[in-house]
Amino acid sequence: MSRIRAAYLDPEGDRYGIPTYWWQGAPEGYATRRQLTARGLRPGGQPVAAQVLWRGVGGERAAYLYRLDLARPKRTASPAQRRAISAALRARRTCPTCREVRGYYIPRSLGECLTCHDARPGR
Repeated sequence: MSRIRAAYLDPEGDRYGIPTYWWQGAPEGYATRRQLTARGLRPGGQPVAAQVLWRGVGGERAAYLYRLDLARPKRTASPAQRRAISAALRARRTCPTCREVRGYYIPRSLGECLTCHDARPGR
């Protein structure tokens, strides 16, 4: 085992407080948030079970691991929530000046669509 790997190997959590493994050295049964999401799961309120440490850009990096057996299925939005999200996103694309729904989000810095902003006198 290399020195770098040995520096991060702490399966009992004596040195770092929680079980710690090196990059790609965690045992089966643990996953990061992204890995849980890819499987259609979420942590479900469980605490961080372990971590992976490695040397990266800017120093030592960490990825927190959760237990797969305690993970829960991702929740899906209800039809009412989906309608609310759709309405909110549509409102972000609606110009308050010309009331047209644009194919892009209205820049908050301008407060109106690009067509209305460019058509103002003095532009």
